[in-house]
Amino acid sequence: MDVGIVGLGAMGLPVAGNLRRAGFSIVGYDTEPSRAASLQAIGGLPCDSVEDVARTAQVVLTLLPSVGALEDVVRRIAAVAQAEDLSGIVVAEMSTLSEATKRRARDSLAPYGIDVLDSPVSGTAAQVASGDLVVYVGGNPDAIAVCRPVFEGTSRAVFATGEFGSATRTKLVANLLVGVHIVAAAEALALARRAGLDLSATLAALTAGAGSSRMLEIRGPMMASAVFTPPSMRVELFKKDELLIEELAQALGSPTPLFDIASRLFRRAEREGHGQEDTASVFLSLAEAGRSDIVDGR
Repeated sequence: MDVGIVGLGAMGLPVAGNLRRAGFSIVGYDTEPSRAASLQAIGGLPCDSVEDVARTAQVVLTLLPSVGALEDVVRRIAAVAQAEDLSGIVVAEMSTLSEATKRRARDSLAPYGIDVLDSPVSGTAAQVASGDLVVYVGGNPDAIAVCRPVFEGTSRAVFATGEFGSATRTKLVANLLVGVHIVAAAEALALARRAGLDLSATLAALTAGAGSSRMLEIRGPMMASAVFTPPSMRVELFKKDELLIEELAQALGSPTPLFDIASRLFRRAEREGHGQEDTASVFLSLAEAGRSDIVDGR
């Protein structure tokens, strides 16, 4: 089938590459014109607009950076659908945005016979490129069945979580763990450095032991080398995820003491000038600060 991708950035372009290798025909659009050449280089067909993607593809994947970007895409697809029959296409919204935002997108396109799926992903851009991606998807089971081969073409696992919105909630729970585990890895390696241990050797020992985690494996090498670029997730961008997690937890009255501490440390890293670097840079806040600075919340 023809698959459309709107948003050819750090996540969208490697998703397109995976799908091309899986045999899908890809059309795509991004507001940044230079990304059209990148899509063409991997065998995809650049489109001049969101509208052209919607006219061409049976399944449209949206991987977007903000609420405003999604709202603009939805408006454009709805405008086409008012004049042309787009019934039967499926829009799989794969960004990390609030459940309310995704529900508005679904409700805006439903009158035109267009299904919208809540389908965020778990994994960094580097993991996407290596196929180490997980897709969570909630919504109409028939629409999920249509999209499942597409999801499977760019991921190692697909989890149907149930009703619309449940996938976003699952993703936020997953990202809570990501934040906590990054800080846990940073804390451990900061202690190892102060203890005079060789970080590369210690990292190998830790990842082989019972205390390992995916974040230790993925971001531990960045911490050991103190090199945090190119980022797979910038500290500045992770703030959006943090706010969504906090909103969900507060709305449900669920305590998140470990995540609250992790968030405070990410904000400290941003204040110290690491906002454009990978979240692994929180390691420096722990490695270079005094114990009282962190305990007292400074």
